[in-house]
Amino acid sequence: MVVTDRSVMERQTGRAEAFMANAFIKAESFGSILVVTLNRPEVLNAMHPPMHQELSAVWDVYAADPALRVAVLTGAGGRAFSVGNDLKYTAQGNRGAMPSSGFAGLTSRFNLEKPIIAAVDGYAMGGGFETALSCDLIIATRSSNFGLPEVKVGLFAAALGVQRLSRQIGRKPAVEIMLTGRRVPAEEGWRLGFVNEIAPQDGLMDRAMEKAREIASASPSSVRATKRVLNFMDDLDNLGASLRYSKMQMDELRNTEDFKEGIAAFVEKREPEWKNR
Repeated sequence: MVVTDRSVMERQTGRAEAFMANAFIKAESFGSILVVTLNRPEVLNAMHPPMHQELSAVWDVYAADPALRVAVLTGAGGRAFSVGNDLKYTAQGNRGAMPSSGFAGLTSRFNLEKPIIAAVDGYAMGGGFETALSCDLIIATRSSNFGLPEVKVGLFAAALGVQRLSRQIGRKPAVEIMLTGRRVPAEEGWRLGFVNEIAPQDGLMDRAMEKAREIASASPSSVRATKRVLNFMDDLDNLGASLRYSKMQMDELRNTEDFKEGIAAFVEKREPEWKNR
């Protein structure tokens, strides 16, 4: 029993150290529930490489800690879950490695056997939407908006947004959303099927935590087995191979004049003048 208590204390100490070491996110545990908050509200929780690395490390802790059974991912500030890639950071010439686990340390994490609930209030755009789609459930407020506007800046939804949205709502409606880059209100997202539930703005986290507790009360073995089957289904769909092909396409895009123009126009807040035809 002493050994068990010591191992629990060591695990809790390691978890606390990992959670306190973050500059761009917050991570807190409430019993068996992990709450992760994207914490760059001054840029609408746009994500850059240091933030991706912090998120990846926290998801590693979540995956390995048997005491944590469900996670809730949300955004600080009340205006956005996340507007995706920090294009201004990129335009300034900043560099940084993306973790192998992908955008938000999550989009390419194909072996996670624990569920994550996205609690979305405000904008979930680009990589922010792709991050939410990587979660198992999405609970959103009525004022939330989703979208994949990458085509407007010379990019495309390469963090498996193309694949996941088309699988979750069907190809035809997904294609229209991806090719226009338009915003999708939460109620339309609920009708299309990628939003599980719409909650009041002042009750979003309460509802997300209630759902997390409901899942946490189920058999951990059963939840893990369910996630394993879902992961296996993604494998059968060649999601990993599709991601590698997306990266190839993105590498080609990054060498085009449209990519440079799209980023420049975004930073300068003007309409792009596309060069490639």
